[in-house]
Amino acid sequence: MTYIPSMMEADLKGKVVLVRMDHNVVKKGKIKDPMRIDATIPTLLHIFKKGGMPILMSHVGRPFDKVSKQINISEYESVEPIVDYISQKLQLKGIIPTMTAGDSFGITDLSPLAESVEAMKKGDCDFVYLPNTRWFKGEEAKDDSADAFAKNLAGYAELYINDAFGSWQAHASTYQITQFLPAYAGLLMLKEIANLDQVFQPKRPLVAVVAGSKFDTKIGPLAALLEIADHLVLGGVIYNAYIAAKYGINVSGLSEEDVAAARKFIADSGENISKMLELPGVILCQSIQERNEDNWDACRIEDMKDWDQSEPIGYILDADPDVFDIPEIKQVFASAGTVFVNAVMGFTPMFPEGSMAMYRLIDNNAKAVKLFGGGDTIQDFGTYLPGIFSQAQNNPLYYFFTGGGAILSAIENRSSTGMKPIQALIKEK
Repeated sequence: MTYIPSMMEADLKGKVVLVRMDHNVVKKGKIKDPMRIDATIPTLLHIFKKGGMPILMSHVGRPFDKVSKQINISEYESVEPIVDYISQKLQLKGIIPTMTAGDSFGITDLSPLAESVEAMKKGDCDFVYLPNTRWFKGEEAKDDSADAFAKNLAGYAELYINDAFGSWQAHASTYQITQFLPAYAGLLMLKEIANLDQVFQPKRPLVAVVAGSKFDTKIGPLAALLEIADHLVLGGVIYNAYIAAKYGINVSGLSEEDVAAARKFIADSGENISKMLELPGVILCQSIQERNEDNWDACRIEDMKDWDQSEPIGYILDADPDVFDIPEIKQVFASAGTVFVNAVMGFTPMFPEGSMAMYRLIDNNAKAVKLFGGGDTIQDFGTYLPGIFSQAQNNPLYYFFTGGGAILSAIENRSSTGMKPIQALIKEK
């Protein structure tokens, strides 16, 4: 029998604990939304409670340039705002070891970490926060440098906790590190896995809503959702591609690759395609640069099929909010036992109305389990419907995941524990 060791089982007293978190919330040097940080605070407090001394770490942004193969170290992707936020929120003192890259391929010298750990042991600080993990040579590598970085890092700690559910890719700080230290799951990690199980073992009917900007990256998760869901609703660019592929409508802004991927998805879905809940109305706009009273209109897909397709019809930038008042659509959402949402329906902030109408409709179902994932999804919910969002955060039937990409990866793997970093934690009992 296999299981995931919990940090609750670990003896942390007097030990240096390496903790991987998903605090990727810094944009241009400022925290965009502290939700991901706040979600990990129970894990951090429990480490302190059990007498552990934490070295925290997280990636921020994408400093690796795929063309030049170089790592760009910039203050705009520093963890400093994260450390300041935690220090102020918890009235603790955190320090960041000063490390510099020997060349443009990342930091290799971790020796300054020893001084920071010693300061923590002496009580001169409460926690240490490693610089952006993606600044280190080997973090995202596919060669021996990943093992080298993980082994070097492990030399400064006595055990490892992964609390970064949203960091689903197998990188050195989430995957290889488990080869060199006793490894445990953090409280948030276990909580996310438990709630994700509600997608795989839902209270039925299960209504899944997914949006995105690229169809080809969503084929795997969408195919898996069609297998387990009772209804699947699409939004965003992937709905545009679906409409174009199914009805031969020429939609502005779509690549042929996306339309081809949508055609393949429809063909490969077989009878499951009948589970698609098509929203019959969309917002059509002639520009994605601006919105004014003259350049957009609500249109029915049924009517658009008869238009002259020699020229693109324009940009489909939202679901028509009125479609969520159609009795058949309302009934699907009203009768759902579980609703899984990884979707912003429209091109926000210009077109938030479709998302707002859908979120209101979901909230009206007082009995359904409501699972929301994805940073944009949750941020838009909170921005445009702050009252409903505030109440939802204290409603046990709602759960807000910290990682949207992680959820879709797990769904594609058809298991809440299918992601490689989680697989690396699993032990035989």
